[in-house]
Amino acid sequence: MYETIDHLLDGPPPGASERELVDWISRLEQVKCTAEAVQAEAAVRLDEAARARQAEAGTPARKLGEGVASQVALARRVSPARGAKLLGLAKILLAEMPHTFSLMKAGLFSQWQATILARETACLTLDDRRVIDHELCAPGPDGEPAKAVSMGLRQLENAAKKLAITLDQAAVVARAANAAKDRRVSLRPAPDTMTWLGALLPVKDGVAVFAALDQAAKTAAAAGDERSRGQVMADTLVDRVTGRSTADAKPRIEVKIVMTADTLTNNGDQPAMVEGYGPVPATLARDALNDAEVFIRRLFTDPAGQLVAMESRSRKAPDGLAEFITTRDGGICRTNGCDAPIRNIDHIQRHADGGTTSVENLQGLCEQCNQAKEALGWQARPGPDGSITTITPTGHTYTSPPPDTWRPDPPPLSRAEFTLRDVLLDHTLAA
Repeated sequence: MYETIDHLLDGPPPGASERELVDWISRLEQVKCTAEAVQAEAAVRLDEAARARQAEAGTPARKLGEGVASQVALARRVSPARGAKLLGLAKILLAEMPHTFSLMKAGLFSQWQATILARETACLTLDDRRVIDHELCAPGPDGEPAKAVSMGLRQLENAAKKLAITLDQAAVVARAANAAKDRRVSLRPAPDTMTWLGALLPVKDGVAVFAALDQAAKTAAAAGDERSRGQVMADTLVDRVTGRSTADAKPRIEVKIVMTADTLTNNGDQPAMVEGYGPVPATLARDALNDAEVFIRRLFTDPAGQLVAMESRSRKAPDGLAEFITTRDGGICRTNGCDAPIRNIDHIQRHADGGTTSVENLQGLCEQCNQAKEALGWQARPGPDGSITTITPTGHTYTSPPPDTWRPDPPPLSRAEFTLRDVLLDHTLAA
C-alpha cells in the first residue's frame, strides 16, 4: 500500500478501506517513534561535537556543553527546559538503556514510554537500571516481543516501580524523601479566560488540602448551597489563600493589566494583557478594574504625559526600566518556544560589544535562556520592529516576533498600566 516514507506521508488515497486507514495510522505511529529515536541520537552527537569545539576553544570544563540544550529546544520548537530534558533522556537511552532505545528505533516504543522508564529508574545504579531495561524491553528467549511493548502507560510505570523497589528499596525511599524539595505551585492559561492552578506537594499535604476542600463542599451542600461541588472547592481555595471572605469580596492581590487608554474609557475594544496570563477581552478587563481597588499610573511618563527616555548608562537596567521590559514582553521569556517567566533583563546585543541599556536593546529572558545565550558562538540582534534574531553556534537563525505590547515610538498615553492592589505603590525610572 505504501512503499516509501514519502509515499506514507502523502496520506491515504481516496477510497481507502477502514482496515487500510488503521494500518496507515499504525505505520505512522511507528515512524514517529523511530524519528524520536533518531532525534535522540542526533542530539547526543550534537552535544559531543559542541563539547569538543568548546574544549578546543579553552572553555572551562564546568561550562562544556552550555547552550546545547537550547539548540535542541529551538530545533524541536519546544521550551529550553523541555530541550534539556530531551537531551538528558537521549544521553541516558544511548549510554544506559540500549534495549529501550532499540525498541524506539524499531518503532515499537514512544519517547514518552522511554521517559517513564528513565524517570522511574533514575535513583538506581547503572547496573540496576540496565537490569530493568533488559527485563522490560529486551526480547524474550524465543524471540517473543518485549514485555513493555504491550503495556499501557500506567502498567509500565508500575512495573518499573516494582522492579526498582525490589532491586534497591533504600534508594527509592531516599528519592521520595528528597522529592519534597521540588514542591512548587504553577499557573498556566486555560480556555475561556480561565487558568489552571497546580501544586506539586508531598502526598500527605496534597491529600490533606484536597480533603479540606472536599469537606468544605460537603458542608456547603448540607447547608443548601446551590453551587456545585467543584465550584465550592474552587471558591474555598481562593478564599483561604487570598484572604477573600466571600466570592463577591474585592481581591487584595496585585495583578497587572495593560490596555490602551481608549479601552479603559469604553471607547475601544482592543484586548487587554494580564501579566502572567495573556490577552483577555476588554470587557473582562474593565470588569476586573471595577471589582478591585485600583491604582492607575502611566508607565514612565513625565507630567506632560510623554514617555521619558528609557535608557541608562549603567550595565544593569534600573528597576523602572526592568519592570517596563517585563511588562512589555508579557512576563514571558522572549526565546522561541519558551513559556518560562522572565527572570533576567538581558542585553540583546551584549553590553561588552557596545549594546546599550535601552528599551530597543533589552529583552526579558528566563535564567536558562539567559545562560545559554552567553555560551560560545551565540549571537543576537534586535530588529526595528521589536523582533529579535538569535544566531546559534551552528549558524541557524531563529526570529522572535515583537511582543503584543511592543509599540515603537508610542504616542503620549498610548498605554497605561493598572495595578490592583490594596497598598499604593509607585516606581520611578532611575536613569
